[in-house]
Amino acid sequence: QVQLVESGGELVQAGGSLRLSCAASGRTFSSTRMGWFRQAPGKERDFVAAISIGGGSTYYADSVKGRFTIFRDNAKNTVYLQMNSLKPDDTAVYYCAAQITTRLGVSRKSDEYDYWGQGTQVTVSS
Repeated sequence: QVQLVESGGELVQAGGSLRLSCAASGRTFSSTRMGWFRQAPGKERDFVAAISIGGGSTYYADSVKGRFTIFRDNAKNTVYLQMNSLKPDDTAVYYCAAQITTRLGVSRKSDEYDYWGQGTQVTVSS
């Protein structure tokens, strides 16, 4: 079992920055791929960013590339999402997810993830 707790979401003006955190517990964090997804009202959950087990590989949705950065600290069992140049379209509930695996690389598919956090609300005002 893996428990995930997100934090850091809040109301911010367009152009601002936020850093989301996702703290993991319950299993060896260093054997998990991690990802961030988001869901806006009335829309499906979309992929945002993913990071490999060691942190050496990352992947981003086109909509956030160049603005968001995913990184992890395995010593703290935490994955982060640094969000810069925020836009109103970034408004959503952000979820982190964990995939227990020994494979290299990253995963963009939500159905490949085994555990999910409860989500944290990010609201970007215009």
